[in-house]
Amino acid sequence: MAAGKARRGLGTVLLDGVEWAGNKLPDPVTLFVIAIGLVIGLSVYYAGTGLSVIHPGTGKEVAAVSLLDVEQVRRLFTDMTKVFAEFPPLALVLMMMIGVGVAERSGLIGAALSGVVRSTPRTLLTGAIVFAGVMSSLAADAGYVVLVPLAAAIYAASGRHPLAGLAAAFAGVAGGFSANLLVTPLDPLLSGLTQAAAQIVDPAREVKATANYFMMMALVPLFTLVGWWVTDRIVEPRLEGSTPWQMPGGAQPNERSALDTRRERRGLAFAGIVALALIAGFSWLSSGPGMPFRGDDGSIEPLLRSLVSILFISFLLCGLAYGIAAATITSDKDAVKMMNASLGDMGGYIVLAFFAAVFIALFNWSNLGVIMSVNGAEFLKGLGFVGLPLLVAIVFVSASINVLIGSASAKWAILAPVFVPMLMQLGISPEWTQAAYRLGDSMTNPITPLLAYFPLILITAQRYVPQAGIGSMVALMLPYSIAFGISSTAMFALWFVADVPLGP
Repeated sequence: MAAGKARRGLGTVLLDGVEWAGNKLPDPVTLFVIAIGLVIGLSVYYAGTGLSVIHPGTGKEVAAVSLLDVEQVRRLFTDMTKVFAEFPPLALVLMMMIGVGVAERSGLIGAALSGVVRSTPRTLLTGAIVFAGVMSSLAADAGYVVLVPLAAAIYAASGRHPLAGLAAAFAGVAGGFSANLLVTPLDPLLSGLTQAAAQIVDPAREVKATANYFMMMALVPLFTLVGWWVTDRIVEPRLEGSTPWQMPGGAQPNERSALDTRRERRGLAFAGIVALALIAGFSWLSSGPGMPFRGDDGSIEPLLRSLVSILFISFLLCGLAYGIAAATITSDKDAVKMMNASLGDMGGYIVLAFFAAVFIALFNWSNLGVIMSVNGAEFLKGLGFVGLPLLVAIVFVSASINVLIGSASAKWAILAPVFVPMLMQLGISPEWTQAAYRLGDSMTNPITPLLAYFPLILITAQRYVPQAGIGSMVALMLPYSIAFGISSTAMFALWFVADVPLGP
């Protein structure tokens, strides 16, 4: 027992050290400015040395590009507004915050969360949040925007540390991104790239969208249980002992709404009626061929791609319904003020998103990410591993490259033409190679500051812990990345040794 306490104590000390060192770094905006300067310097140096690789997918040479070339300088200044406007999470986050802002400030979210807290046993709350995070990949990136802030609010409403709820949801959404009980939009995207790579060796080779379905389905309960354990046994005890928090706006934890019970119940009833009407309406729009949320082939892909817009409309209309019924919204001006206030709170995120967008664009223009990825794959190829050790090496190489390139499909477009044919010639199927890549791709998501949604998560954390910085977030999420990495790789190894099918 004493040894166990010593181990936990040592882990806490190490995490505190990571947090202390990370928070000694400059402000995240300053870090991105420094990173911009660094990538410009590296691009000039490597372009001067003539560094290049052959892209395994296209067969074309990819050379390092100096960001101080006339063309690139012109591109930066002419495209800067475009780079910012097209930063992937920006429009999604701001649009969602309009709807969520009305739902929050009208009192709907607070009243609904109180009901959730009262009806959900404390012991099950964490598991439910992690599970919801893992399953949120059905809605693409909506989990980052909706579930993570909601989880923090749920924990705060129950008197628990909000960053523990945030961490549990973020771990599920980011660390469990590849796992799901259903086929997600990512599955056909990756399998298409895998099939193209496999056909380099065997032109008739087919890779199904369900190629990894059995394993990805099995990962859901694994990630849920591991994330649950890490939150309750490691993350929350450490936060409660070292990180004081406050309610946004200075409210006290567990402070009850000023609305009386009768108005609150009436508001929830009206919001519930609107929610049921929306569910019925969207279900009808998805009911069969020729409907807006059905594809020409009968699939529900249009529905999945519309989930963010559906959530925006749902939060907005349900928030309005609650506010009108509970008398927190008495005119259209009240609703507009709520939208304005919600976007006003996002000022810090917008500033950070601008510099992050510029850095990511410059890094992509320099071709350094592609060059590092190809060289990393070639390094792995030269290690001489075979069988399971080679697949495990691919897991960890993918996890490392994920720190540089966030997009799962963009990385796989580079790596698949190297890994898939190489392993096919060693007797390992494309499906196994893809599965190894998917494990590595997701396990480091929670600790990757270059993840497109990392700034949003940091800003959300700062609502409750204003002094939280990048170091705080990395220290908070590191136990999940380690635990997810070890557990999923162990399951992967057992699956391989037992020769269990990966999919139907």
